Amino acid sequence: MIDPDKSLSRRKALKSGLATIVAGSAAPMVLPSRVLGRAGEVGPNSRINVGIVGNGLISKGHRGYCVSNKETQVVALSDVNQAVLDKLVPEVKAAEGACDGYIDYRELCERPDIDAVFSTTPDHWHAAVAIDAMRHGKDVYVEKPMTLTIEEGIAMRAAVERYGAVLQVGSQQRSEWQFRKAAELVRNGYIGEVHTIIARLGGFPPPTQFDEQPVPEGFDYDRWLGPAPWEPYNIERVKGQYSGGWRRFWEYGSRKNGDWGAHHFDIIQWALGMDDSGPDYFVPKGYEGAEHQMHSYANGPKVIRDGDSKGQMIRFIGEKGEVLVSRGGKLETTPAELKGMLLKPNDTHLYKSTNHRADWLNAIRTRKQPICDVEVGHRTSTICQLSGIAERLGRPVKWDPAKEQVIDDPVAARMMDRPRRGPYTLPV
Repeated sequence: MIDPDKSLSRRKALKSGLATIVAGSAAPMVLPSRVLGRAGEVGPNSRINVGIVGNGLISKGHRGYCVSNKETQVVALSDVNQAVLDKLVPEVKAAEGACDGYIDYRELCERPDIDAVFSTTPDHWHAAVAIDAMRHGKDVYVEKPMTLTIEEGIAMRAAVERYGAVLQVGSQQRSEWQFRKAAELVRNGYIGEVHTIIARLGGFPPPTQFDEQPVPEGFDYDRWLGPAPWEPYNIERVKGQYSGGWRRFWEYGSRKNGDWGAHHFDIIQWALGMDDSGPDYFVPKGYEGAEHQMHSYANGPKVIRDGDSKGQMIRFIGEKGEVLVSRGGKLETTPAELKGMLLKPNDTHLYKSTNHRADWLNAIRTRKQPICDVEVGHRTSTICQLSGIAERLGRPVKWDPAKEQVIDDPVAARMMDRPRRGPYTLPV
């Protein structure tokens, strides 16, 4: 029996013959990092063993980062497409010395040598993968939007508390200096009271009912669909594509609200000091002639989708000026001198992260929550989902952010969750 309170170096552990056989296959030179530190912690000199669930477009950057990082070791990949595993597992194995592939992500989560899991699937699988990983003692990096439904977000928040997990949501704009500076200028009142914010989201082609095609050999389409309703297979339905693919379907996401909205609404929440709250009124485009989708906060600010952003991603408009911000280090202010202004000691200084993944790894070691924790992710996802509910119903939705309840609309209230196709229930 290993004493969990006894700190061991990796070298001593290996000499003691503690290398384990996991999931029915040899894992040479791979030990759970928590064995090398105190119980529930990662040893300061050990590598964090990582598994990645969902190995499509977005995972490429995470996989490359972890393989090249001395602090991490990728030991397992999971994907419902065997062809993806056949290609990527040997590549990771060549770099890391050991890596296994799984069609069923649960086998990856059950491995005792894995410390942390990336949930980088399509949106409709985010919550189940993340909760199952936490249930097995893993810390989690989950892509944005954190969830598909509001009830999933509530369940995720409960799971983080129940299992003591460190969870980072992949809203990486919080770790870019220009978004932090923009949020600090707004939060500290340097453009006066903010009354209007414009977020550039763009659009997707409308959902389409494609003709049925044969399911490719080695692709577990039933598992890809998971809790979503059954639909005939077509490559366009499952394709990982930033301009469409599965992102265009309500069954698997919140369309552009869940795509770019999850990024920009997140920064707006940060700037307004609303990370534990949110808007209370959501209006879809076209309602009573509305030119743009809009949501508003009880204390006044309204957020307009795809209005005049003056070429930037987010435009904050206040009584005394403006702040405009985009990726690529772009920041504009009116008055212009605000851009280079240093915050005063008594100003609100926001959490500073310069690398979103590194911030998560540091949180795993310190057991402190990272810059974009579960509450932040849940509140932002709620905005994405309520915007989608209003759009699908074609009418405004009123929301109580304190009670997390839809007001006076039983149909909208039922849409806070979705039926899950068996046997793909949500873990607890």
